[in-house]
Amino acid sequence: MKASDLPLSAMSLANTRYNKTGKWRSIRPVIDYSKCKSCMICWKFCPDATIEIVDNKPYINLDYCKGCGICREECAFKAIKMEEEKK
Repeated sequence: MKASDLPLSAMSLANTRYNKTGKWRSIRPVIDYSKCKSCMICWKFCPDATIEIVDNKPYINLDYCKGCGICREECAFKAIKMEEEKK
């Protein structure tokens, strides 16, 4: 199958680093660093590559995080909780 075989649809002409999608969220992840063991499992499983490693700790770039909660589900240490976005 080639791209020309697909039906017309909306698409982005840039990678996700140019498309800030964080405003789509209704909930957001918050890391409790007192529980975090810096295992980086959250970084590994984030589907949008929004988790960055800063000083050997995971940091969630909320400009790009859509709030899917996969990081929370995968965290073996229960160091990530989901909070409602403030309006």
